[in-house]
Amino acid sequence: MRKSRPIRYTALGFSLLLSVTLVLVSIYGFHATNQAHVFSKLVWPLMRLMLAISAGLVAGEIIESSGWTRRIARIAGPLFRFGRLGNRCSVAFTTAFISGVASNTMLQNYYKDKKITRKQLYLTNLANQLPAFFAHLPTTFFMVIPLTRWAGALYFFLTFLAAILRMACVLIYGHFRLPRENIVTDAESPAMALSAKEFSVIWRNLWKKFPTRLIGMAVYVIPIYVIVFILNSMHVFEMTRDWLARYITTSFIPMESLSLVVLSFTAEFASGFAAAGALMDAGLITTQQTVLALIAGNVIAAPIRTLRHQLPWYVGIFSPRMGLELILMGQGFRIVSLVLVGYFYFLLI
Repeated sequence: MRKSRPIRYTALGFSLLLSVTLVLVSIYGFHATNQAHVFSKLVWPLMRLMLAISAGLVAGEIIESSGWTRRIARIAGPLFRFGRLGNRCSVAFTTAFISGVASNTMLQNYYKDKKITRKQLYLTNLANQLPAFFAHLPTTFFMVIPLTRWAGALYFFLTFLAAILRMACVLIYGHFRLPRENIVTDAESPAMALSAKEFSVIWRNLWKKFPTRLIGMAVYVIPIYVIVFILNSMHVFEMTRDWLARYITTSFIPMESLSLVVLSFTAEFASGFAAAGALMDAGLITTQQTVLALIAGNVIAAPIRTLRHQLPWYVGIFSPRMGLELILMGQGFRIVSLVLVGYFYFLLI
C-alpha cells in the first residue's frame, strides 16, 4: 500500500505569493489591467475552475469506490472494449460529455492509483476530443447556421468528420497496441448498493486523498492561470493570432477571405461567421472558399485558445510535463485531422 504524500502547504504558499505579486505588477507596473477586470476575468473564473477540479476529484473517487465504474462504462463500453482501454477509461470518456475537467481529473486519479497505464491515459485524453466537440455544439450550431447557412453546415460536418476520424484512430491504435488484460482487469469490482457504513468508509478515504491532490493541483494551476491572464490582458494572444492569420491567409487562402479569417480570431466568436455571411451575400467569396477559410481559422485559432484556456488546468491536473505533452499531442492530432478533411474536401469541389 502506497504511503500518502504530504500536503504541500509550503509550495502552495509560494505559489499564491507569486501569483499575487504578478497580478500587482500587472496592475501597477505595466498598467495592463485593473482591479475590476482582475475580479471578473481572473478571480471568479479561477474559483469556478478549482470548484470543477474539486468536483472531479470527489466524483471520481465515489464512482470508483462504490463500484459504479462498470455501470457507467456500459454507455461507451463496446467502443472501449474494442480499443482495449477498459471500463475506467470508458467512465472518464462518458464524463467528458458533462465536464472535461472532471474527466481528466478522474484519468489522473486512476493513473496515480495505478489503475490505468500511461498509454491508456493519453489515448483516452485524445478520445475526449469527441465529447469536447459536442460540448459547445448546441450554442454554436444555432448561432452559426443563420449567419453562414450551407457553408456553416458544411463546416460543422467536416469538423465532425475530423473528430470521428480522431476517435477511430485512437480505438484502432488501442486495439492493436494495448494488451487484452486491460479489459479483464477492469471487469472486477461489481457495482453495489452502499450501506451507511460503507459510504462513511468511502468518505473518510476521500478526505484523506482530497486535500493533498487538490493542493498539489492548485500549486500549478493558480500561477499559470495568472500568467495566461496577464499575457491575454497585454494582447499577446491577439497579436499572435493576427500574425498567423496574415501569414497563412496569404499563403493558402484567397485574399478575398482575409478579413473573414482574421475576424474569426477575435474575442467575439460569432464575428468571423458574420463576416462569412456578409462576404457570401456580396458575392465576394464562394461557399467552398468560405468553408476552407473557416477550417483554416479553426486550425490557427484553436491552439491559441487552448493555451489560454486549457494550459493552466492541464498542468495542474497532470504534471507540468505531462500536461504540456497532452496539449501538444492533442492539438497536433486535431490539426492533422482537420487538414486532411479540408484537403479531401478541396479535392472534391
